[in-house]
Amino acid sequence: MIGTAASNPSGQTEYLLDIAPVLALLWERHEHHKRAMAWLETASKITVCPLTELGFLRISTQPAYGATFREARRLLHDWKEARKPGFIACDLEALAMDSPPTGKQTTDFYLASLAAKHGMELATLDEGIDHKAAFVIPA
Repeated sequence: MIGTAASNPSGQTEYLLDIAPVLALLWERHEHHKRAMAWLETASKITVCPLTELGFLRISTQPAYGATFREARRLLHDWKEARKPGFIACDLEALAMDSPPTGKQTTDFYLASLAAKHGMELATLDEGIDHKAAFVIPA
């Protein structure tokens, strides 16, 4: 679903990155690396939060990517230093988030609700997030 979150005062849409786009941007071997990089060229402002950072670290240290925790931290650190994304705290209580249709989408809906709270859209690769603040990165 294409998000409809309000633009920030500058009139540009600000995006909170879901975990998958962070993985796709930082790992060249990710199946959606080119897609994410192409979109990044057009994105006005991107933001991360502790949950997206933790998700990146957790998945990067799994066998699919095989990084050590130290390597994953270095990759994320270097990307943040180079790209300078915004950062927001996870300052939305879980009980205040929008209700997901299934338990499997709890984290997705938390991130989308967090983005909406901050006037952003959740930039994701997941076409199954039916939330007003979800923006699917175009193929």
